[in-house]
Amino acid sequence: QIQLVESGGGLVQAGGSLRLSCAVSSRTFSSYPMGWFRQAPGKEREFVAAISRMAGDTTTYADSVKGRFTISRDIAKTTIYLQMTTVKPEQTDIYYCARSNMHGAPNRSTVYNSWGQGTQVTIST
Repeated sequence: QIQLVESGGGLVQAGGSLRLSCAVSSRTFSSYPMGWFRQAPGKEREFVAAISRMAGDTTTYADSVKGRFTISRDIAKTTIYLQMTTVKPEQTDIYYCARSNMHGAPNRSTVYNSWGQGTQVTIST
């Protein structure tokens, strides 16, 4: 059974940077698109970024993070990353990585069928 383990969360000041990692325990890691989502208590899960399978030639970003967040994947390490720069306090949330069984780099949480436990990101003013 696939496991996704996020790490790299923590406390950072507004305007700073943070890199999240998601280690995936699957031999078929490169065969599926992967994504990052965020969620605050009591709110719906919100799309952040996604990357297509294999070399990850296709990426998709939420409008709010375009130009500041970068998603990438390391096939050899079976890990995906989310590089966050110029972060804002309103981006404080629990961040989750997930695996999709669809094509491309989808932004809908409903097409992701495996999820990690999440990592807390707190951005101070």
